[in-house]
Amino acid sequence: MNTTSKVTVALGSEFLSAFARIPRGQQGKVLEFVSKFRSDPTLPGLHYEKIAGAKDPNLRSVRIDKAYRGIALKPDEGNVFVLLWVDHHDEAYRWAANKICRIHPGTGSLQVISVEESEQAAVPAGQPSRPGLFDAFKDKALTALGVPELLLPLVRSIKTEEALDKFAPDFPQEAAEALYMLAAGYSLDEVRAEMQVPAEPKPVDTKDFEAALEQPDSKRRFFVVENEQELAEVLNAPLEKWRVFLHPSQRQLVEKDWNGPVRVLGGAGTGKTVVAMHRTRWLATNKFTGKDDRILFTTFTRNLAADIHANLQKICPEEAMKRIEVVNLDRWVSEFLKANGYSHQIVYGHQTKVSWDKALTIAPDEPRLDATFYREEWDSVVQPQSIDTLEGYMKASRIGRGTRLSRQQRKAVWPVFEEYRVLLNEAGQRESLDAMRDAKRILEAKATALSYRAVVVDEGQDMGTQAFELIAAMLSKKTADPSLFIVGDAHQRIYRQKVVLSRCGIDIRGRGRRLKINYRTTEEIRRWAVHLLEGQEVDDLDGGLDERRGYRSLLHGIEPKIENHTSFEADVTGIVGYLRRVEAEGDDIGSCCLVTRTNELLDQYEAALREKGIETYRIKRSEPENRRAKGLRLATMHRVKGLEFDRVIIAAANDGLIPLASNATNSADAVVRREAENHERALLYVAATRARRDVVIASFGKPSRFLEW
Repeated sequence: MNTTSKVTVALGSEFLSAFARIPRGQQGKVLEFVSKFRSDPTLPGLHYEKIAGAKDPNLRSVRIDKAYRGIALKPDEGNVFVLLWVDHHDEAYRWAANKICRIHPGTGSLQVISVEESEQAAVPAGQPSRPGLFDAFKDKALTALGVPELLLPLVRSIKTEEALDKFAPDFPQEAAEALYMLAAGYSLDEVRAEMQVPAEPKPVDTKDFEAALEQPDSKRRFFVVENEQELAEVLNAPLEKWRVFLHPSQRQLVEKDWNGPVRVLGGAGTGKTVVAMHRTRWLATNKFTGKDDRILFTTFTRNLAADIHANLQKICPEEAMKRIEVVNLDRWVSEFLKANGYSHQIVYGHQTKVSWDKALTIAPDEPRLDATFYREEWDSVVQPQSIDTLEGYMKASRIGRGTRLSRQQRKAVWPVFEEYRVLLNEAGQRESLDAMRDAKRILEAKATALSYRAVVVDEGQDMGTQAFELIAAMLSKKTADPSLFIVGDAHQRIYRQKVVLSRCGIDIRGRGRRLKINYRTTEEIRRWAVHLLEGQEVDDLDGGLDERRGYRSLLHGIEPKIENHTSFEADVTGIVGYLRRVEAEGDDIGSCCLVTRTNELLDQYEAALREKGIETYRIKRSEPENRRAKGLRLATMHRVKGLEFDRVIIAAANDGLIPLASNATNSADAVVRREAENHERALLYVAATRARRDVVIASFGKPSRFLEW
């Protein structure tokens, strides 16, 4: 037992949830109390009182004011004080009556157990007996995974996954996750590996609460407060739990000293970006702390970079932020090239139309190919493989292209691509992939020593070969152990990029990891969204296939609602009715987001909703969302990526809009059409999985075929 005089003060995750539900006008007194509690939890004025009838003698009530009480864990031995709950007097006592705080004898983690759940284990008289879901596993095996002994009778009573869904929210998180994985068909060894349960657990002192709070499973629900500033930051945003609570599998990724590049995969809501941000913080505060050390956090789009920069500022000390640069890759390339005297303008999409049209005038009569073929060939073959000569094109792989070309035909079409490059050069223009190659060449030719000790990449699935070759070249050659940390999910690939990391000089062998638990959306939303991608083969960013086995949510709610209206006006009226119901339930429409496929559609909905008195807030392309702004959030499907809301309304889910009619979706090449449709499905998947609680998919006229199942 630890006998030091150090006082340890911690907040429970449920305390923050309860605090967030208190009316704002009352939160000030709670903040004042918590500050006093943190500074000295032994003050006589805190009025610790035993709770009559409580199952756990270590629980105490603490007086906040006439109406509110806090519930604290105050063991008789040691100097640990944990705030667990806050509520009106009677509700606080009711919450505490059937709660027990125990240190698990196997894992050493501190668990809050609801005793009333264990009392529901008996099978009602007359109900036919059926096999239990966990009959194949011995009690010892289940408790080793974190299941409290007290809840074993309840676990034994669970016969179906529906029953598991009912009881799991009241289990300690590690126990619920282990049971879900066993129910999904994982072996005990696989679950132990995923849960990081050691084969030979160390002895546990079940009275040492200070040591218990240091266990990884405890850290996912208890936060040890070190100083007043830290406390204030947490209480100012109590529902942004990602700031302080990490799953053990996430924490291991964040705090490990890896011997080489790391790639982390995970479905929507598994916390990949959270892991990437905390990894950046850990590197800046624990490993690369010199004044000249720099860490680059990069992603694909400007808006994501803006969101991430704003969030990193919430978790990183000011001194650490000085060493962190957050910028999307295209902007980094542009600024680097400009600093090195690069005179070309980097152009995108429609900006190249004039040069394309001129180049197509020399297209041969045979083979007779339409203009879309040339664009697709350029985007799918020439640019990704960095081809700049006829010889290179003759050797290029065209696997995946639906239109076959003989050697003679390749010779015939190559002059179009050659002419296009000449025209771009004459106009002083370069496409972004060419600019990335130029930046890499400058780095190599000048042996330029960038001072990046680490690069963290978010949304890696949307970056291609040239991007990762450049990123690999960015890392400082001065250090023997530069850090490269990549997170991504090819199920969310919404841009036409595909990469094999090993071909970019990035070796992740033995350092590929997967996150499987969705912490954001309900299981009902997750299932609906995953169904959109049914039948697709999805890569793992390194030449293999990514599987979704074990990917699930532990949260439950209502099924996504699909609504079809006769007209745009009727659709708007339906959306207004939904928002009024949200307000009637006491929720703020500022926690809802209306999403459309295009900006033009968003303009139409914004105007129509404002006419009906709905206040709106447009989430702009390259700025972080202002959480304090009032109004229904509005965003396109591309912009909403990386964000989350309580509720999402996907509007205008119409035929012709989802999937959006384009050259790619109408291509003569079946492979191009299929890939374009996959990207459109991924966009809808991304939009739906931004929701924590509720999704409405609304259309007018003929609905999207994606909704037919």
